[in-house]
Formats: sequence, C-alpha cells, structure tokens
Amino acid sequence: MHYTLLELNTMVRDTIETELADDYWVQAELAECRENRGHCYMELVQKEDNGNTPIARASAKCWKNTWAMARPYFERETGQVLHAGMKVLLKVHAQFHEAYGFSWIVTDIDPTYTLGDLARRRQQIIAQLKKEGVFDLQRELQFPLFTKRIAVISASTAAGYGDFCRQLEDNEYGFRFNVTLYAATMQGKNVEQSIIAALNNIYEQIDLFDVVVIIRGGGATSDLSGFDTLALAENVAQFPLPVITGIGHERDESILDMVANRHVKTPTAAATLLIDHQKHVADRIADARQRIPVLAMRVISDSRHHFEQLKSKLPIAIERRLTMQRHRLESIAIQLQGYDPVQLLRRGYSITLMNGCAVRDTSQLHSGDEIETILEKGKFKSIVK
Repeated sequence: MHYTLLELNTMVRDTIETELADDYWVQAELAECRENRGHCYMELVQKEDNGNTPIARASAKCWKNTWAMARPYFERETGQVLHAGMKVLLKVHAQFHEAYGFSWIVTDIDPTYTLGDLARRRQQIIAQLKKEGVFDLQRELQFPLFTKRIAVISASTAAGYGDFCRQLEDNEYGFRFNVTLYAATMQGKNVEQSIIAALNNIYEQIDLFDVVVIIRGGGATSDLSGFDTLALAENVAQFPLPVITGIGHERDESILDMVANRHVKTPTAAATLLIDHQKHVADRIADARQRIPVLAMRVISDSRHHFEQLKSKLPIAIERRLTMQRHRLESIAIQLQGYDPVQLLRRGYSITLMNGCAVRDTSQLHSGDEIETILEKGKFKSIVK
C-alpha cells in the first residue's frame, strides 16, 4: 500500500489538529522577525544554556488580525519593537498545511516576560559599565560655561532635528548657536554602529565643539533597543565632551541616557536646556558687570581709609623710631667713652709715641731713640739709653 504526498500530509494535518488542539505558551528567542502585508513572520530558536548553538528551531506566524492588536500593545508595554535576539513568550497553536508545511500560529504575546529579560540584560550592561569604571565618567565632566558650538547626532530628515534647530534659532534672548549635524541612523539594527561612527568623526574635530547632542524624533518611539547596548554606552561614557541625550521617549531611561552628562525627553527639551544654560551664564555676566564697579569703589574706599590711617599714624611711628635710634646712639656713645684716650690719661695713664706711633713694646726702642710722652696735662720728650 502506498500514499500520495497529499494523502500523507493530510494525515499529518489531521493528527496534529487532533493531538495538538490546544494553545501553548512557549519561551523562545527571535532569530528573525519581519512584517509582510500586515502579517508577521518569525523564526524561533532555543539555544544552549551556556552557548549560542541552537538546539531547537521553528517557524511561527502571526496573522494580520492578531498582529494588528498584539504589536502596538507589546510596543507600548515594553518600549521595544520585536527584533532578532529578543526573548519572547508566545501563545501558539500548531498548524500544518499540506502545501506549506508546519508552523506555529501566534495568538498572543506576553510583554511582561520580555520586560523581565530586557531588565536583566540592562542590569548586566549597567553592572559591566560600573565594573569598567566608566558609568559615571560623563557626569564628572564640567559642563562648559559657553555651549554655542554644538555637534548634533541625528537623522538628517528627522522632525526632531528640525524642532531642535528651530528652538535654538527662535530663542527669545537672541543667542546664536553654531550647529553641525553628524547624520546617523536612529532606528533599527544599525543604531549602535551608526552613532559610534558619528562620535568618532566628531572626535577627529573635537576642538571645534563644546558639547555633543544626540537627538531622535519622528521615528517609532517604541524602537529604543539600539540605545541599550554595551558598546554604545561605553563610547558615550568615555567621550571627552559632555553629551546631552534627547531621544524622544517617555517610558524609561535608556542606558544611553544613564551614562550621558545630561538627558532630557525630547529634542526640543535639549535645545531648551542649552538656551537656559546660556541665559544663566548671561545673567551671571550681567550681574558681574554691575558688581564690579561697586566692588572697585569699595576697594578704592577701603584703600583710601587705610592710607588715611597710615598717614595719621606715620608721624607717631617716625617719632618713635627716632627716639629708639636716639637712645641707641646714646648707649653707643656711653660705651665709646670707655675707649676715649683722654679718659685714660685722666686716670693717670700716659701714652708714649715714637715717630708719631704709640709704643707698645720695649723691643721697639733702641738706644738713642727720641720718644715723646703724653700726660693728662702736657707732654715731654726723652732720649732712650
């Protein structure tokens, strides 16, 4: 007995529909996820616990009527779009078609399971950044006093970039900013590599800029997975200029936000931050302009007062100094009197001279030398024998 292929496949279909008639919740990783004509086609894999080798693989489909409700709910709850590498919990039932083979039909997607997996991955990345000592590096950078030279990383056609530029240009204070765009992909699987490339280009001209602003707007606000990667966080955390992020989401901080110097929710808010900062600096300058003349007059007044005090004290100080020096001279004069030859003569001493020089030793004298002796009163000459 033999069967046609159609007969055999029909038997398989009937068996599956009978034996696997229930719905099942299955945990899997998305190897591929693509949308076509409103339907979503997925490739599911299960990998080894400690490796990347797939140990199970299957195709899954989410038909248009289910996908239209499941997708927005999932994205709203997780802040993510379904993409390759994501862990998911799907409610499925088996289907076998005689012409197209076997697949799992997705009837529901549980976002809480994916949120848990995303949270674990985020915590692992955060822990790695802290272990490397780079998590807080950006916040340790001093925000520049002037932030007018701005390098912007954004999609060139994004509405958010236009909003950012208009907000800067139309500021009520008349501040002028110099904005240079470094175009990058801000949505999809190339976000990480594209932003890192833009950062590298900015680094090559780093002396031209005060800050870097990473903004995103006009795309799917749920697609934020590209901003939660280790490589991108490492590059931003270690960048030598302050980085401001405004990547347009309201739910939670991305890891990129966590490592940035400052972060805001939208591109417009990023522009407002820069305007407010310059206003604060301008206010400080205006305040200093008013305070400097006052402080200068105070210094001059204090110096004048000090001079007047010195002027009034100077004669007293001079007189005291002269008195001290006078007493010192008198003391020296008294000391010198003890060495005055006249005083010695008055005490009965005499001075003997030969050729005008005092004789201190008899060996200086010879027979026949004429010497002169000086007394208190008078003097006389003698011949040595």
